[in-house]
Amino acid sequence: MIQKFSLLVLAVVISCAAFAQDKKAIKTSKTITKEDLYARLEVLTSDSLEGRETATEGQRKAAAFIAGQFKQYGLLPIVPEAGSKSYFQRFPLQKSQWTDVYVRAGGTKLENGTDMLYFGAASTAEEVTAEVVFIGDLAQAPGVIQSGAFKNKIVAVRAEDGRSWRAISMQFADAGIKGFVVFGGESDTQFKAAVDRYKNYITAPRLGLGSEGRSRSEGPFVFIVSPDAAKGFFGLSIEELMEGTSGAEQPMASISFKAERTTEEVITENVLGFLEGTDKKDEVLVVTAHYDHLGKRDDVIYHGADDDGSGTSAVLEIAQAFSEAKKKGNGPRRSILFMTVTGEEKGLLGSEYYTDHPVLPLSQTVANLNIDMIGRVDDAHLDNENYIYVIGSDKLSQDLHLLSEKANKDYTNLALDYTYNDENDPNRFYYRSDHYNFAKNNVPIIFYFNGVHADYHRPTDTIEKIAFDKMTAVTKLVFFTAWEVANREERIKLD
Repeated sequence: MIQKFSLLVLAVVISCAAFAQDKKAIKTSKTITKEDLYARLEVLTSDSLEGRETATEGQRKAAAFIAGQFKQYGLLPIVPEAGSKSYFQRFPLQKSQWTDVYVRAGGTKLENGTDMLYFGAASTAEEVTAEVVFIGDLAQAPGVIQSGAFKNKIVAVRAEDGRSWRAISMQFADAGIKGFVVFGGESDTQFKAAVDRYKNYITAPRLGLGSEGRSRSEGPFVFIVSPDAAKGFFGLSIEELMEGTSGAEQPMASISFKAERTTEEVITENVLGFLEGTDKKDEVLVVTAHYDHLGKRDDVIYHGADDDGSGTSAVLEIAQAFSEAKKKGNGPRRSILFMTVTGEEKGLLGSEYYTDHPVLPLSQTVANLNIDMIGRVDDAHLDNENYIYVIGSDKLSQDLHLLSEKANKDYTNLALDYTYNDENDPNRFYYRSDHYNFAKNNVPIIFYFNGVHADYHRPTDTIEKIAFDKMTAVTKLVFFTAWEVANREERIKLD
């Protein structure tokens, strides 16, 4: 009862304090306009940047543009480099590409991207022959695998739900299973449709943190094949296999496979601009967005206007606003690091590298505000575009969550939607953008997100479809939240 009463009192105090607006913040926020946001996004989505894919010339052009903007605003370069300071935090990535991936079973050879999809990370330059044991439906797999009965073996399962095909390699990466053969899809026709959808992703070069980054287990081999391929593997149809697994012995077969890849080192860069604070300058707020996207597929450009040109443009606008405030003697008490990161689309690589190699101590980093997709309206909000999904604000700090709510009530009055903040959200968005690398290092975060839409990760995610009034309102919300975090007396409390 005491705890509930205390929270009630706190809520009342915050409610009574609402609309205690800071006139300097309001005046500064007027520099954030939809015209400016459009101008920045127009550059980021231009054909010359070719979709800003990590470690490409288009991404480097985008980085140069962002650094030029930071310099124009008067933000400081802060990354040590050759005896001076740079706006670029450069780091190596390992670029790998599958060159020869196949499975031989019953005299049939299945090729990657044509007859089969390889979702694993493990590799072998030599052909391997191994026994495969069919254990039934994927739903049965966790219990069977946890029993340890098939450690160091290859197991075959049935998984009709396409969403589970990719999850299997992550779910059982450290379970000691050598590999999986997944009979995926309800039919051969459905499986072939999935091959067409995923083949570019599967066969395209992949990027991972290099020798200076982290080292992860490669996990099991994971081959996704058609349910019709069961006959070639076991001499039985998938239906006969499913019936057979109810008996005392699981059907077994022998396969040969190869998963060969080439690797090379490439360089990419985060872009950092630093605004020094006044009396609390040793404490730092970090404002982030990722500026990379998916690049080109053949001659088709994936412009990434919403994902995440919108967030990158917002970071630039907020940086300019704070810089203008400082020039007028209204600079923030705490320092602010404005950072656009690379490699988000490849696995949150840029933010992971930064938190593993922070330019400013994470112990002095009071919060991270991360902006990833704020320019569109999802199907759930077609009747009111003045919303934003807020994710993670209460995960590490109730203090930050209440400040966020107050900033919205005082200044912007958007509908804050916490649907994706649910621990049981199947989309797991909390783990899918750059804030997560700060959160796992105990830095309180807020993730601003408009939800997915029909153009998500499509070449049709273009500037013409951006809702700039909505994007401007959300940018101002982030600005006002940053203003409160940077200027209040006490740093954000970590629960």
